[in-house]
Amino acid sequence: MQELFDAIKGGRLDEVRAIVERDRTQLSARDANGVSAILLAVYHGKADVAQLLVEKGAPIDIFEASALGKVDRIAGLLREDPSRVSAYSQDGFYPLGLAAFFGQLAAVRALIAAGADVHAVAKNSFKVQPIHAAAASRNLDIVRAVLEAGADPNVPQQQGFVPLHEAGTNGNRALAELLIKHGADPHQANEAGQSSIDLAREKGHTDLAEWMSRR
Repeated sequence: MQELFDAIKGGRLDEVRAIVERDRTQLSARDANGVSAILLAVYHGKADVAQLLVEKGAPIDIFEASALGKVDRIAGLLREDPSRVSAYSQDGFYPLGLAAFFGQLAAVRALIAAGADVHAVAKNSFKVQPIHAAAASRNLDIVRAVLEAGADPNVPQQQGFVPLHEAGTNGNRALAELLIKHGADPHQANEAGQSSIDLAREKGHTDLAEWMSRR
């Protein structure tokens, strides 16, 4: 099935279509990490390929539904089995993190309302919690929803990075303000000893660095 995976990663829509029409069993294919065809397309930013796979009938479990923002599908899956809200995919991620990272606000709200744990930790080397995924999405509404549900803005992920490091690195004042309003510490350092202030200065975001240094 490597042919399918390569076509998905390359965004070769017609090739993907030809492969799955020739052999529909490949719609259920998973790569070596257990990632489904739909999620592989989403991970590689190939939205049109993901949509094609959906249209062709590729399976949509809680993970695919969360990443794609399919709220009705999420609701149906959770009615069948409420424990799915806390499930982990084969590559170590969980529904709320996927919805947050891929900017699916309605799915984030639906999952939180269904009892998703805002302190869940990915079972892989990234160690991301929902607040890290939300900050990475740079969607303030998603960040706010996760924070208001009780997420810790100072919790570290891989290599000691916290959500505010994202704001400092990218010069995102609005994100920094929101995180700090909810208790984020701009002086908290990662494992390399760099604070959000340090990262902002390093990337040339001097105004933001000065603003954070006064918090």
